[in-house]
This record gives sequence, C-alpha cells and structure tokens, in this order.
Amino acid sequence: MTVVTVSRKYQIVIPKEIRESMGIASGQKIQIMPYQGRIELVPLKPMKKMRGFLEGIDITAR
Repeated sequence: MTVVTVSRKYQIVIPKEIRESMGIASGQKIQIMPYQGRIELVPLKPMKKMRGFLEGIDITAR
C-alpha cells in the first residue's frame, strides 16, 4: 500500500508505479467520487480508445 500526503492546496501526487500500471498520462481526465467512506479515482478514456470494447458480447434477449 502506498501513502501520499495532501498538500496545503489539497493536492496529491499519484505515485509513478500506480500511474504506469493504470496507464495514466499527463493531462488525462480522472473522475473522482466518494464511495463507501473512501475516495475512488477512475481514469477516463477517450471515446476513440473505447471502440470495439464490446465486440463479441452476446446481445440476445433471454
């Protein structure tokens, strides 16, 4: 587990190993939300990168 410090301006730095493992780049948008007593950070991906991610999914009604 990695610990970060909140600055006087309420900023944090995402550690390099986490940025790299999640593929987070400089300038990328990240959604932040409270969830069950903690803070969740969700990297947002451009729509162009989402193309084809549902390929092969079964859409038949049951």
